[in-house]
Amino acid sequence: MTTPAIPDKYLDLFTKRAFAHLATLMPGGQPQVTPVWIDYDGKQVVVNTAAGRQKDKNLQRDGRVSLSIIDPDNPYRYLEVRGHVSERTTSGADAHIDKMAKKYLDQDTYPFRQPGEVRVIFKVTPDHVTSMG
Repeated sequence: MTTPAIPDKYLDLFTKRAFAHLATLMPGGQPQVTPVWIDYDGKQVVVNTAAGRQKDKNLQRDGRVSLSIIDPDNPYRYLEVRGHVSERTTSGADAHIDKMAKKYLDQDTYPFRQPGEVRVIFKVTPDHVTSMG
């Protein structure tokens, strides 16, 4: 099966300060949605979180995910990515959250880090892509 590509005309959403709404599944099957910062590596959508958070637990148990990204400049323009987690890693996660802090907060280091916090990167491979606008 071929992985659907993010359409070129929507790649700018990954360079803007656009938030994504990340939907995961709770143990009982209920959806759980969290606003998250997002990145794209050219093939996969990249989400960074702290180990032990609900989305981390949910994605380790069930890697199915949906992300909705709304253009902050035009709320009628959006991208939806349905996919699955293809990788979970701590490697490079601290540097990545600092990169995201620069993008979203214009700060060189992530200011909300907690003592003992372990950062985790999830790479989401798209299975289906929908766009509007």
